[in-house]
Amino acid sequence: MSATATELELQSIVLLRLAERRFAISANQIAELAAPSRIFKFPHRSPGVEGVILRRGRIVPVCEISERLLGKSISARRFYLIARCRYGAQTQWIALPVTGECELINAEITAAGEHDAAHVAGWISHDGDVIEVLDVTALTAPPADKPPALSLDTPEEASS
Repeated sequence: MSATATELELQSIVLLRLAERRFAISANQIAELAAPSRIFKFPHRSPGVEGVILRRGRIVPVCEISERLLGKSISARRFYLIARCRYGAQTQWIALPVTGECELINAEITAAGEHDAAHVAGWISHDGDVIEVLDVTALTAPPADKPPALSLDTPEEASS
């Protein structure tokens, strides 16, 4: 195999840490890495959203992903990884709390298998570890039986 063919298979990946585990996200889904800031909390019906932060003139939902990925909530935050998610025709920024350093690498992604969870886009091998590549949109999308993020019912809609 030529060097050019090998380079074409490599993709830019952001490695992130949640507690003791590492995960990966395709770099093309990442908008920026931001220092933790004040979270504004308000009543809402959005599962997995703990509040919002203000970033570059945008209201960005903070999505708690550690419970889904680790089975427990993590309160320590080192950074927010701001990711771009596509929900239907709309693209939205979301903030993912991370507990450790983030690293940009180039790696070859192995596609997810039919038995992998819906939020697993694939797998990479790095420093002797096999690491899940996350599909951020699938990870943060509300379940099909839940209302869409931050929706409000009017009395007319609730009675129909």
